[in-house]
Amino acid sequence: MQLLQYYTQCIYCVGMERTLERLGRTTARHPWLTIAAWVVTAMALLGVAQASGGAFVNEFRIPGAESQRAVDLTQKHFAELGAVSADVVWHSDSGTLRDPAKADAIRAVVADFAGQPDVRSAADPLVEGGGQLSADGRTAISSVQYDKELGDLTAEQSERLDTAADKARAAGMTVEFRGLVVDLAATPETSGSELIGVGAALLILLIAFGSVVAAGLPVLVAVLGLMAGTALVLIAGTSMDIPAIAPIVAVMLGLGAGVDYALFVITRFRHYLSTGMPKADAVGRALATAGHAVLFAGATVVAAILGLLLTGIPFIGGMGVAAALTVSMTMLAALTLLPAVLGLLGPKVNALRIGRRRKDAPVAGEPGAAQALGGWGRWADRVAKNRYAYATGALLVLVVLTIPMFSLRLGTPDDGNAPTSFTQRKAYDTVATEFGAGWNAPFLVVAELPSGGQGDAMLQKLSSGLSADPEVSLVTPAQPSQDGGFALLTVVPKHSPQDAEVSDLLHRIRDDVAPAAEQGTDGRIYLGGPTAFVTDLSDAVGSRLPWMVLAVLVVAALLLIAMFRAPVIAIKAAVMALLSIGAAFGVLVVIFQWGWGLSLIGIDEPVPIMSMVPMLLFAVLFGLSMDYEVFLLSAIKEEYDSGHDARRAILVGVDSTGRLITAAAAIMTVVFLSFVPIQDTSIKMIGIGLATAVIVDVTVIRLVLGPAVLSILGSAAWRRWPGWRNQDQSVPRPALRRPPLVPDSY
Repeated sequence: MQLLQYYTQCIYCVGMERTLERLGRTTARHPWLTIAAWVVTAMALLGVAQASGGAFVNEFRIPGAESQRAVDLTQKHFAELGAVSADVVWHSDSGTLRDPAKADAIRAVVADFAGQPDVRSAADPLVEGGGQLSADGRTAISSVQYDKELGDLTAEQSERLDTAADKARAAGMTVEFRGLVVDLAATPETSGSELIGVGAALLILLIAFGSVVAAGLPVLVAVLGLMAGTALVLIAGTSMDIPAIAPIVAVMLGLGAGVDYALFVITRFRHYLSTGMPKADAVGRALATAGHAVLFAGATVVAAILGLLLTGIPFIGGMGVAAALTVSMTMLAALTLLPAVLGLLGPKVNALRIGRRRKDAPVAGEPGAAQALGGWGRWADRVAKNRYAYATGALLVLVVLTIPMFSLRLGTPDDGNAPTSFTQRKAYDTVATEFGAGWNAPFLVVAELPSGGQGDAMLQKLSSGLSADPEVSLVTPAQPSQDGGFALLTVVPKHSPQDAEVSDLLHRIRDDVAPAAEQGTDGRIYLGGPTAFVTDLSDAVGSRLPWMVLAVLVVAALLLIAMFRAPVIAIKAAVMALLSIGAAFGVLVVIFQWGWGLSLIGIDEPVPIMSMVPMLLFAVLFGLSMDYEVFLLSAIKEEYDSGHDARRAILVGVDSTGRLITAAAAIMTVVFLSFVPIQDTSIKMIGIGLATAVIVDVTVIRLVLGPAVLSILGSAAWRRWPGWRNQDQSVPRPALRRPPLVPDSY
C-alpha cells in the first residue's frame, strides 16, 4: 500500500502540470524553432527508414505450436518442397488438359516457372506425381516451390507467375494461383476510402469549432505525427517482424487518436484566448490542463496496446509495437508541435469563421458553474435522479449486445472469403467445384519415425486410422525424407476449411488417431496445415489472453490511480471498459458469424472471427475507452475538488465534456468505418469492432451507465486510501483554473 502511495505521490512531486505548462509556453514563444525541429526529425526518420530497408512481412509463426513444428520439420527434412510455395490451378472449359496444344502450352509455362529467380522446382500436372488431375482431365493442381523464406520474397514473384501463365491462357485455359507467395501481391492496401473518413472528420471539426483554421489543425497535426510514426514502424521492421496488415491498423488508430488529442488541446487554448489571456500563456495553460489528460490517456492507450507483446506470438506483438509507436508519435505531436503552431497563430486560430458564435458551457471548478447547466447537464441530472433505473437499463442493453459473444468462434477467413476478382478466390472456387471443398486446406501430417524398424508399422496404423475416418476424403501415400527419419502424408477432408467438421477431424486425429499409431514406439506425429495453424493460434490466444488482460488492467489501474488517487474510480473505469469491449465482440459475432448485413460490407458468406482480432481489439479498445473516461473524470474531479458535492460534480462534469466527447467519438467512428471498404476481412472486423465500441462507450456507458453508477456511489467514488489526503496537502500543486472541454461554437 505504501509503495502505491509513493508511486502516485511521485507523479505529482515532479510537477507534471507545471512541466507541461512550461513546455507549452516555451514552444509557443519559439514556434519556428519547434516546427523546424519537428520537420527535420520527421525527415530524418523517413530517411533512416528508407535506408534501413525495413519491410513488412506476411509470415505468421506460433513458437512451440504443433502446427509450427510440422512446418519446420517439413522445411528441414523435405528440402525438395522448398520453404514456401504457390499452387497453380489449371482448368479447361472445353476438351481436356491433355489435348496436344494445351499440353504443350502447360509444359512451356512450367518450364518458364522453373527458370524464374528463387524457384527451386515447378511441377508438371500432367506427369504422374507432378500434381493432382481431375477425373475428367479438365482441371489440375500443381505447385511451384521456392528456395527462400517468405520474408525474402516480394510481390514480384507472383507477378512473374501470372505473366508466364499468359501462354496457357492463349491456348484456351484459365490459370489461377493461390498460396502465401501469391498473397504477397494482395497485401491489404488503403483504397482511398480513408480519405472519406478524413473529410468527414474535417466536417465534424468544422461544425464543432466554427472555424476553418481551427478545424484543419487537428488533422494536420495528426497526419504529421503519422508520418513520423510510420517511419519508426519501418525502422522497427528491421529488428522484428511487423505484419503487412500492421501499418493499416496503426494508421487507423493513430489518425483517430491524434485528431482527438489535438481537438482537446485546441478547445482549451481557444477558451483561454477568449478570456483575454496572452497567447503564450493560453498555450501553457491549455497544455497544463488538456495536455495533462492527453498524456495520461495516451499513455494508457500505448500501455494497453503493448500488452500484445505478452502473447508471445511474434506477428501479434509486431502489430502492437506498430500501433503503439504511431499513437505515441501522434500524442507527442499534440503535446509539442501543436502548441508551437497555436503560439504562431494566436487569435488567428479562429480565422475563416462560419456560422455564429455560441455561448460557452459552464466551467468545471469555477464560480458560476453550479448555476447554469446546459442540455448535457440536464440530461445528467435526469440520470442522477433515476440512477437505479438508468443503470439497470444500460446494463440490460450491454448484456443483450454481449450475449452473442459467447458463441464466438475463432478461425481464419480463407480464400473463399476473398473478393471474387482475386486470383486466390477463383482458384478456391475452381478447386472446390472440381475436386471438393476439402482440397482447399488439406492437413499436413509429418511422422517422426521410431527406431528399431517400427516405422512401417506406425505408418500403416496411421494411414489406416486416417482412412477410416468418415470425414477424410483422401490420404496420400507416405513420402519418406531423404535421411529416412521422417515421412510426410497429406490428408484431404470432405468439407471446407471453415466448417466445424474439419475442426472436429483435427481434434480426432490429434487425440485418437495419432496416439494410437504412436503407441508402443518412440515415434512422434505432428499435424500441420492451415486449419491446424488456426486451431493452434486460437489455443495460444486463449491461454495467454488472461495474462495480457491482467497486465493491461494493472497498468491502467496504476495510471488512473496516479491521476485521480481514487481506487474505486480506477476499478469502475476498468469495468466500464470491459463492458464496452464485450458489446463490440457481440456485434462482431452478429455481423460476421451470423451474417447480418454482410453483403453491405462486401463479404459473401459468414466467416469465423479471425483469431488475432479479439486480442488486438481488447488491447486497443481498452486503451481508447480510457481516453473518454479520463477526460470525463477529470472534469468531474475538478468540480468535486472545488468544494461541490459529488452529485453536482457529475452534472457539471458531464455538461462540460458531453458535447466535446461526442464530437471526438464521432470523429473516431467515421475514421474507423472509413477503413471497412478495404477488401481484407480482418481490417473490416477491426474497423467495425472499433467503431462499435466507441459508439457504445460514448452513448450507453459514458452518458448513461457512468453517471448513474457515479451517482449511486456518491462521494465514496472519490475516497482515497488512508494517509493520502495528508500527503497531498504537503505537495505544492499549481493553482490552475480549468475551463470546460467544450468548443465555443457548439
